[in-house]
Amino acid sequence: MIYPNTRPENQRGVTLIELMIVVVIVAILSAIAYPSYTNYVVNSKRTAATSALLQIADRQQQFFMDNKTYADDLTDLGFGANPFVVTDEGRSTVASNKNAVYTIALSNVATTTYTITATPLHAQLARDKKCGNLTLDQAGSRGSGTGGDGCW
Repeated sequence: MIYPNTRPENQRGVTLIELMIVVVIVAILSAIAYPSYTNYVVNSKRTAATSALLQIADRQQQFFMDNKTYADDLTDLGFGANPFVVTDEGRSTVASNKNAVYTIALSNVATTTYTITATPLHAQLARDKKCGNLTLDQAGSRGSGTGGDGCW
């Protein structure tokens, strides 16, 4: 006697092979998507630093027009602290804040020269191996600590 539920055409459900195929497909998609997402996050946080560098450069130019010298302290340019620390949203914060991504400072300041340096903090420091520090000087020359392409 053949029972009705034992015939293959009446069986329903997912086999182990089908489940394993789905797991493999999800693993492959994750292996491709996660590094891409991580690079996107690092680049977006780097954008906050480049924006702050350009803003400081603009204020330096205005300060130079008014005083015939560059400011050697970010507080002279209207920032609340020296060095200036930014979050990934571009807001001012303190370096101990877990959302802080870059600290920005002036160096090599003279009457007609300056260099602004953005140094990565916390997770950004660990993840951004491509660029490291970002720099901008009075001539508009942009650089990175590692010399990587596409940092700006």
